[in-house]
Formats: sequence, C-alpha cells, structure tokens
Amino acid sequence: MLSRMADTAKTKPSPATKSAKPRPEVRFRMRIRSGDAVALGPGKVELLEAVREYGSISAAARSLGMSYRRAWLLIDELNRSLKTPATHSEQGGQSGGGCTLTPVGERIIHLYRNVEDEAQRSCAKQIAELTRLIRS
Repeated sequence: MLSRMADTAKTKPSPATKSAKPRPEVRFRMRIRSGDAVALGPGKVELLEAVREYGSISAAARSLGMSYRRAWLLIDELNRSLKTPATHSEQGGQSGGGCTLTPVGERIIHLYRNVEDEAQRSCAKQIAELTRLIRS
C-alpha cells in the first residue's frame, strides 16, 4: 500500500513466466513547488500514508527507511507550505505521543493518488507505445 508505483509495472512473475522479460516500470512523479521548496511530492505523500498507518513520525520513518529527523523535516516543510496543516502531533509522555493526519492530510493523499491514477489511465496508449521502445 505504501509504495504506489504503477500497478501495471510492478507484478511478480509466476513460475511459468519467469523466463519472460521484465516490463519497464512506469511512475508518475508529480511535484508542486512553492518557491524553491517542493511543497508536495511523492515522498511527502508516501510519508503521510505511513503516518496514517503507523500513527507516529518515528514509526513512519522506520517503515520507509529514513531517519526520524528527515521525516520530521519533510512533515514540517509540508505543514508550513499548506494553509492548514496535514498532520497533528502530540507530545510524548505516558501515552507516548504520536502523529495523526488532519482532514487536509487525508485529502492530500486522496487527491494526489487520484491524479496518478487518472494520468495512468489517460496516458495508457502513449505509455504502451513508449515502453515498446525500451529494450528489456
């Protein structure tokens, strides 16, 4: 769920098709820039999905193989880029703190993934033509 590369490009071959050539991988990597910063992009959306799944920035960071500091900086940059924050963090303590998505964070994931899906569907013919040109 967290890694959303093009569904058509990332499939495990069955034993009968192991000798078949692997298909090229197609990924859409939309970014929304605000000045010099990437306000929103695939890494931040994947991080939001991990925060939603794990309930904390540190657990989300571990699941994605990144440092807590890097994840925190990405979340902070995202929240500062938005009119309303995408996450809500609670301090540690007896309950251990945590991080949850706000309705804005949920909406970002939904909209971003819809753009990816729509781009994949809308460009399927051109993608097929391009991938046929790739040596595999």
